[in-house]
Amino acid sequence: MYLKMYNTMTKKMEALVPANPEQVLFYSCGPTVYDDAHIGNFRSFLAADLLRRWIESPLCALKNPNDSLHTTNRTVVQVMNITDVGHMTDDENADGAGQDKMEVAAERILEAKKSGKLPSDAKVDPQDPFAIARYYEARFKKDAITLGLKVAIEAENDRSLMPRATENIANMIIVIEQLLADGYAYPAGEPGSQAIYFGVQRFEQYGQLSGNSIELLKGGAGGRTSDTNTQQKNHPADFLLWKEDATHKMKWDSPKIPNLADDQQWGQGYPGWHIECTAMALAKLAVDGLAGARKNHAQIDIHSGGEDNIFPHHECEIAQSCCYTGNDSFAKHWFHPRFLKVEGQKMSKSKGTMYTLGDLTAKGIDPAAIRLELIKTHYRANADFSMQGLKDSARTVHRWRNFVDSGLNAEAGTTNQTVCEAVASAMHDDLNIAGALGVINKWIKETPSPTQADTALFNLFDEFLSVLSLEQLEQTESESGIALYRPGVTPSLEIESLLIARRDAKASKDWPAADAIRDQLKAMGLSIMDKPQGKVEVAPIN
Repeated sequence: MYLKMYNTMTKKMEALVPANPEQVLFYSCGPTVYDDAHIGNFRSFLAADLLRRWIESPLCALKNPNDSLHTTNRTVVQVMNITDVGHMTDDENADGAGQDKMEVAAERILEAKKSGKLPSDAKVDPQDPFAIARYYEARFKKDAITLGLKVAIEAENDRSLMPRATENIANMIIVIEQLLADGYAYPAGEPGSQAIYFGVQRFEQYGQLSGNSIELLKGGAGGRTSDTNTQQKNHPADFLLWKEDATHKMKWDSPKIPNLADDQQWGQGYPGWHIECTAMALAKLAVDGLAGARKNHAQIDIHSGGEDNIFPHHECEIAQSCCYTGNDSFAKHWFHPRFLKVEGQKMSKSKGTMYTLGDLTAKGIDPAAIRLELIKTHYRANADFSMQGLKDSARTVHRWRNFVDSGLNAEAGTTNQTVCEAVASAMHDDLNIAGALGVINKWIKETPSPTQADTALFNLFDEFLSVLSLEQLEQTESESGIALYRPGVTPSLEIESLLIARRDAKASKDWPAADAIRDQLKAMGLSIMDKPQGKVEVAPIN
């Protein structure tokens, strides 16, 4: 029994076989820090985190390159980039069309500042895109740590695990200049607005990940390229590596163009979006950095990102990375979680369903419940995030915590090998989290008393909580004028109204009415307890 997963590149289930199982190399496409990350973004990040934590778990077995099993200790070196330049609003356009997303953020913050809607803690200059990036980066990292994202926790002590694009321009230039020298890239355009493009015809495998082909992209793939830019390119699908633009607020000296005299070299510009990940992944994960990546034909073990990254972003990453390193592949395994819906529909700002973590915790929702709700659906299925689902996840977390707390004195007993094997079997099957959760919940339900549970199973449960990263997440409480809401309960007007009606019934000594309201709350999955000063503690029923 060992971990098998769907590989987007091969379109089939495969064993995960790292080159060195003791140190698995994992690159995750991270956020563009021009706004707060929403729960859809975090669904992808947390799915990758679940995979990473499972690989590191002693419950997980991997295949060695020689087909034997690897079951001993292993670590995962995970890198997640911070994109703070070069990601355009029209990111499906091969020419980097639209505005840089950092410029969009500047306009939004400036407008909020003028209208007085800028949050009091947003001490950021809307004219400084670097300051804007740092502001949203800090907010992202705070949310990521709150939700237990391990790479963000580790980056607190090693910032190179979450590298910024703006601090890796030199590495991008190294890669671009080598691609130019080897004939995979070429310059085009008029002085002042020139560009460097990657020539997709030089890479035969282009389109293998997404199922596209160069022929299908010949016509610009439904408007992916502008007529003006297409005329200066060798092929409509050739994608941008660097853009010369002295007007861009974030700019650097351009790469050196072969066969140009020093006084003819380009002015300043900025990188394309795709080149960033190649440079940052290889600089950190390859032995001896970029130089070693080329010398040793570097390859990473796992690359993750949302399904919207498959094309063009990851397709372009593969092409430029393989041509730089000389390897036939960039990553052995490609991992792409699917989109998140909210209440059965696409997330929408106008409908108020594009939630951030702050939106949800402000309602008193436990971060552990949010994490569980985001990871409990299989990563290759479209998940449906709902308030009812959050309540169910909150009750599950509350039940687990009570089980652990009341079972700390568990006596040793016979190991239930069936439960251990069932959990591992589910997770080894393409991260079947729902199956693993079902096994654990059934075991808890059938355990007569936590004190009678055997130690081995408690160790299993503790390890599984570590894989889920629910054992250490902060428990949150909230308080209103009448209620103290325990973790796992989301305050609502309905609950508040019932509590007020119960208070009034008790004041008028209408005990049957007060009892009926208690029963109504119980039917909603809530228990209540009267506290001093007239407050009522509201907790989820296990």
